[in-house]
Amino acid sequence: MRIALISEHASPLASIGGIDSGGQNIYVTQVARALARQGHLVDVFTRRDDPVLPECVVIDPHVRVVHLDAGPPRSIAKERLLPHMEAFGRRLTSWCRRQARPYDIAHANFFMSGLAAMALRRALGIPFVVTFHALGRVRRLHQAEADRFPPVRELIEAQLVQRADRLIAECPQDRDDLVSLYAARPDRIDTIPCGCDESELGDCATDLRPALGLRDDEFVVLQLGRIVPRKGIDNVIRAIGLLEREHHIRAKLLVVGGSRDESSAAAMPEVMPLRRIARDERVEERVIFLGRRARDRLGMLYRTADVFVTTPWYEPFGITPLEAMACGVPVIGAAVGGIKHSVVDHLTGYLVPPRDPRALANRLAFLCRHPDLARALGRAGRLRVRRTFTWERVARDLAGSYAQVIDPSQAKRLAVEDAA
Repeated sequence: MRIALISEHASPLASIGGIDSGGQNIYVTQVARALARQGHLVDVFTRRDDPVLPECVVIDPHVRVVHLDAGPPRSIAKERLLPHMEAFGRRLTSWCRRQARPYDIAHANFFMSGLAAMALRRALGIPFVVTFHALGRVRRLHQAEADRFPPVRELIEAQLVQRADRLIAECPQDRDDLVSLYAARPDRIDTIPCGCDESELGDCATDLRPALGLRDDEFVVLQLGRIVPRKGIDNVIRAIGLLEREHHIRAKLLVVGGSRDESSAAAMPEVMPLRRIARDERVEERVIFLGRRARDRLGMLYRTADVFVTTPWYEPFGITPLEAMACGVPVIGAAVGGIKHSVVDHLTGYLVPPRDPRALANRLAFLCRHPDLARALGRAGRLRVRRTFTWERVARDLAGSYAQVIDPSQAKRLAVEDAA
């Protein structure tokens, strides 16, 4: 198949860990590469956010990133991109019209890419599927007035649910939300999770305790991801305070992520509210903000921790729990969204309520006092990732979903090409 992956704000070329660079970037990159390894041709379409970017960048055999002009060529918060999506759709359609071989399928990622995919189908008849990555109605339930997307987002998503050829849910909760909040037809939804590539994380066998000034006997907790309110990092810091006051355990918390790398992590504006919480909890000296790190260095950071914690208010899927599990680290996660699917309670870690620092502190204390059990949970997590959450499996399932919606004559041609 020739596949158009549309991802208007999340480029494979972006640095991961910033405000708008996270799981969707990783998903699009890894899906494109895994589909290419299985013999498909993939172009990833994203918005040009820097004037020096070339039109096309080859990132892998059979994978190109195509930059489309839509709005000023600079970084724009995704909440403000909607006015530029009509231009994005026109540029996408113009590009696809010029190709000698047509695209068999378009896979839109996020609702704004879905708008472009609808325009593409109207103009050229290319069928499309959608992975939303986050749903507006779910986001509004949890963020209320803090949600800065325009209200029309929910109307666009409802339209996409009805018009897309198929919908890709990332976990059972995502599927249930599509059905209950958007009246999606269950028979038009394929549930296909994210994956994890251990090799992308670099060395998982070495920890960084000496380099970070940590003792071997210290209990180290890791929080890794974008530093935005919904990720619940404040909840983790409060749990570290409770861990000392109620359980007499002085843990170190490593917070990885943010808009700047490690050399200037201390000046990141997004960590200032979290520093105030750490001061209020009297654990400021034990909460270490490490900034953004390269992906091929993350394995060592995961390996440095005794436990990985992620307690967001909501999470459409969440790739970081998979990464921690792949490195053999037990995970304590909020019982929300995709985390309920990836983390098996009492087998690969523990599930706790979001916004409940006491419940988190209790589980942290239990793992601190039972290190053999913690290691067993980590081993089970690694096995679960290797069996269930590989990008090869994700790509295979996506290709099966695509095959259900392409034109029958195209399907026949593809079958003949595969046989040859």
